[in-house]
Amino acid sequence: MTLAPALVARLYAGSAAARWNLSSADFEDALERSAAHAFPAGATTPSEMESYLSSLRLDDLALATACAAGSEPAWDHFVGEYKAALARAAEAIDRTGGGRDLADALYADLFGLGGRDGVRRSLFRYFHGRSSLGTWLRAVLAQRYVDRRRELNRLTPLPDVEARAEIPAPAERTNPADPREAERMAALRDALSSAILALDARDRLRLSLYHVQNVKLAAIGRALGEHEATVSRHLTRCRAEVQRRVRQLLSGKHGMSDAAIDETIRALVDDPGALDAADLIGVVSGGKISSGPRSSE
Repeated sequence: MTLAPALVARLYAGSAAARWNLSSADFEDALERSAAHAFPAGATTPSEMESYLSSLRLDDLALATACAAGSEPAWDHFVGEYKAALARAAEAIDRTGGGRDLADALYADLFGLGGRDGVRRSLFRYFHGRSSLGTWLRAVLAQRYVDRRRELNRLTPLPDVEARAEIPAPAERTNPADPREAERMAALRDALSSAILALDARDRLRLSLYHVQNVKLAAIGRALGEHEATVSRHLTRCRAEVQRRVRQLLSGKHGMSDAAIDETIRALVDDPGALDAADLIGVVSGGKISSGPRSSE
């Protein structure tokens, strides 16, 4: 993907990247990574590309890119602006006393201490400028906390043999499988995956926390620094956007009629186990799609 030199020059000047000793070439690489993430198929018009890149948080993208490159002025600025706020955010997310460890682990990954073969691989390279750097960092913290809790739950011992024997096996499906079901579910999985991946990282995190991890609205709000009503409003918007994109893809890409789309979606609602939505949102399987808000209690 090649960007127009005049566009790169304008965006570079608007980002104040020079204050971090970040070269125009390195900033252009960051713009290209962001564009590749936003347009994975690579097909977009020059006007769409310019509109997308101009909408980015260019100052934050320049700071993150400079930090990933090891710029001391950039790191000094980052620590001064974000360290205290990140510590407070981590403590608000993990109320069990593990907030400091959560923040320290994030700092290590941002600096790239976990790199292999002596090469730093900073987590900053995954920041694409679509949201503010502070918002992205809080989202990463929240996801790290979810991952930690899930790992702890995974390590919890299973019930003993006697207890497991008392758990009834799931009921067998008595009706013969519809020969079209596998094809419909494959198409729906493809469309749903594409629709969710098209959302920005913060929206995907909200969906993951709410629909897969069963985190309450109030807790999501505390983790992301949002009011509970704001979280609910964003989830409603995301669900509507995912539904619109899924229908569009099933019709355009898979050639399904409106009736077939309705039938496929009804099959998912009637038997959510037929389609594991959790891995489509980017987390370990086990969740299901639900249609309405849960109480924050």
